[in-house]
Amino acid sequence: MGTDKEPPSPYTALLLERRQDIVRISLNRPEKLNALSVQLQSELSDALSAVAADSSVRVLIVSGEGRAFCAGLDLHEFPESLTHFQDRSQDRHQNRNVFRQLDEISLPVIAAINGPAITGGFELALSCDLLIASTNARFADTHGRIGVMPGAGLSQKLSRIIGLPRALAVSLTGEFLEAETAYAYGLISHLVEPEALMPLAWRLAGDIAAGEPAVIREMKRVIKEGARATLAGGMELERAAHEHWSREMDIDEVISRKNQLFQRNRAKSPDH
Repeated sequence: MGTDKEPPSPYTALLLERRQDIVRISLNRPEKLNALSVQLQSELSDALSAVAADSSVRVLIVSGEGRAFCAGLDLHEFPESLTHFQDRSQDRHQNRNVFRQLDEISLPVIAAINGPAITGGFELALSCDLLIASTNARFADTHGRIGVMPGAGLSQKLSRIIGLPRALAVSLTGEFLEAETAYAYGLISHLVEPEALMPLAWRLAGDIAAGEPAVIREMKRVIKEGARATLAGGMELERAAHEHWSREMDIDEVISRKNQLFQRNRAKSPDH
């Protein structure tokens, strides 16, 4: 899959790459471990708004340049970086909180975690949908150590993913969670060597982009909202979505896509 030519980037703290219907946004402050400065937060907010408004984008990848994924809010810019983070606008089109933007974006988001994801960086990763990591990745919640309450969901999301006792141990001690342990806990879905991380991210994004985009986005919504509901509530979400889709779907298109998938899988079979 070739890289499409793009006009000069308007960003200095981000790198953007587009391959057909997949966009990669990479935090680009490697000398500061990609800490979220006011400028980086502002640029990331603009980029996320642009991606969300572009109906031709099917999958987003978020990554970090250099040896870190993200070290969290830039402490050298306190309190300005914290004030920017605390944007509480109720208008989703005006909100500049990048964590909330990632939470609310409808297309699937892959976090390709190449190195440490610390506190706000940990929260940034948790704001994405699919977390994959290299063996260089490490996770830490240092809110308690520095005396700041979490504000982007870490205190609620982590326990729902890895379980309450483990989440308490991670957050209350502030100790690092190594990549292998994060994988064993189910925090990340794939763990690979550093050189294999971005090829894996692009491959997974391509697999997702090959699906019917409206169904993929609706599946994401139902899965994530269902995870926050009871089993009965989640089943009702799925039933309502299924019934709506059954009324709207083009059966001929479904049959065509099924046949294409069958042929593609058959071509991949070692017997062919």
